[in-house]
Amino acid sequence: MNQVLVDSNVLLDVLTEGPTWFDWSESALGACAEHSVLSINPIIYAEVASGFRRKEDLDAALPPERFHPEALPWDGAFLAGKSFVQYRRRGGERRSPLPDFYIGAHAAVAGMTLLTRDAARYRTYFPKLQILAA
Repeated sequence: MNQVLVDSNVLLDVLTEGPTWFDWSESALGACAEHSVLSINPIIYAEVASGFRRKEDLDAALPPERFHPEALPWDGAFLAGKSFVQYRRRGGERRSPLPDFYIGAHAAVAGMTLLTRDAARYRTYFPKLQILAA
């Protein structure tokens, strides 16, 4: 079965019922769940945690039987670092790798599809990554 790494923006859209992206994110997440294993990693978990007061509430919103927890692979960390170097050479101002680099690299090295609504950076730095986006 295919694996889909679910970006935090999609999860936050659904969990907060965001007025702009809720419909698209809920529909895309549901469609992926029908045919794929939905996965998250520690970076995604951390980003979604910003919307919760208690860890127990976050864990209830992202149950492991629905959102398979995946560790960040070492190869993904390396690819994230190399992609960040490209970002800096292109004029990027951040001093440390952005979460998107870890998320994109994880999906890329693990052969997962990435479900996101913010595909521009992923397409720039991970051109071979299969992306489902708005």
